[in-house]
Amino acid sequence: MPTFRPRLPRRRVALPLAAATLLVPVATACTSSTDSGGSGGDQRLKVAMAFPPAQAMSPYGDDAVTLSRLAVVEGLTRLDRNGEAKPALAASWKRDGERAWEFTVREDAVFQDGTKLDAAAVVRSLTAAQKASPKPRVLSDTTLTATAEGAGTVRITTKDADPLLPQRLANPSLSILSAAAYKDASKVNPAGHATGPFTLAEVNGAVSATLERNDTYWGDRAKAPGADVKFVADGTARANALRTKDVDVAEYVPISQASLLGDGLVHEFPSARTNGLSLNTERGVFADPAMRAAAREAIDSQALVDGVYEGRADTAQGLLGPGVPWAADLRTAPTGRAKAAAPAEVAKTGQIVLATYTNRPELPEAATVVQQQLEKRGFTVKQVVRDYAQMEADALAGKYDAFIQARNTLLDTADPVSYLASDFTCDGSFNITQLCATPVDAAVDRAAALADTDARHRAEMTAEAAILGSDALVPLVHERFVQGYDDTRVRGVALDPMERTLITADTRIG
Repeated sequence: MPTFRPRLPRRRVALPLAAATLLVPVATACTSSTDSGGSGGDQRLKVAMAFPPAQAMSPYGDDAVTLSRLAVVEGLTRLDRNGEAKPALAASWKRDGERAWEFTVREDAVFQDGTKLDAAAVVRSLTAAQKASPKPRVLSDTTLTATAEGAGTVRITTKDADPLLPQRLANPSLSILSAAAYKDASKVNPAGHATGPFTLAEVNGAVSATLERNDTYWGDRAKAPGADVKFVADGTARANALRTKDVDVAEYVPISQASLLGDGLVHEFPSARTNGLSLNTERGVFADPAMRAAAREAIDSQALVDGVYEGRADTAQGLLGPGVPWAADLRTAPTGRAKAAAPAEVAKTGQIVLATYTNRPELPEAATVVQQQLEKRGFTVKQVVRDYAQMEADALAGKYDAFIQARNTLLDTADPVSYLASDFTCDGSFNITQLCATPVDAAVDRAAALADTDARHRAEMTAEAAILGSDALVPLVHERFVQGYDDTRVRGVALDPMERTLITADTRIG
């Protein structure tokens, strides 16, 4: 059984639920819907996104992923389909010793407000991210110090050796923005101040956003003149909008709608996403490891795959599923598991609150099945189901006994060590389970320090075994992604297992 060390209370900052309308002057030459931008570039894209802004489009939370998926923001690097770091706003880089790297800034890039990208701008953005509260998940296991060495070179040092720094810098939360983005000390505003092929020209709270082509983009000019984005939390509504051609691209089509839409509108592909039941290890019923073990024994993953996901998911094997192909061969048995409480003991506990969100339509249905499975074991369960934007702060503060979430295990650095650190260590910035266990922290630290990829992967699976042994998270299923668009009409949509990209400079009608 793991040794748990005392933890200090973490200071949580409430996140805004929705932003007011932001209108920014677009410094680039914004095009009209009749402007031709290459093949099929004479039509604006209509896009339905699943997640409304949860933090007023702050780059330091999940809104950063939305900005990346809409091709608005960029970092020093980008990831290819194998998770390797490639040049983006940095033209090249080299390692200098154990803890330092030098990055050469691209000379031909300018911000969407017309100011020039230089080393000072990179330092400003990375320093702001390092000082942000709450800290971006990608920085939960490291500390960056960036300094400018002339106009074109940035030197970045880390507290400890960080072999994954180039991959880390591709994370959307470490996007580079112009000075104007930081004028308001209380928030960072990426609208009109990023470098991507599309400019965020307007945000209408949690309802919609308008993108315009960035005609000063350093790379290939966007083929669409812009995009009109709707934030539609209801998955059936997104599918209906795709069916009726009210939108060209619908993010995350519900499983229940996939067969109704047909293969021409539905595109299924493997993901690195694991849907799990996070149990509150700090307070309430699940502070007792025996009760967490009882909850784990109650879960039937195959019933979820068959009944909720209609076969479009894989049964849970661990924290890392088929989307992380090397994990299965290196997996070891969970370590330190407690003996599960008997049903009679479980029945004596009070009511537990099981929460999830509506933005992924399968999750409320999964919550109902999980509730039934837990109740069969003897638990008394109350469900709370709301929009994610209304729940994230409470989930991070540990206000629920159990929380079902869908988590991309490669999202932060394309290597699961960042996910393990942010979600399961004492100082993790996305630690919904509130787990603070000495063996877990030690195992994650060992993995993070390894430069050799194979050795790091083996160490990560040791960390997985320690986390699973704590029963802080019970894996439910491994998702497959289903994105919606008409493949006879829409071209260039990115099907990215890491979820960093969706709309790109190449996305267009025709």
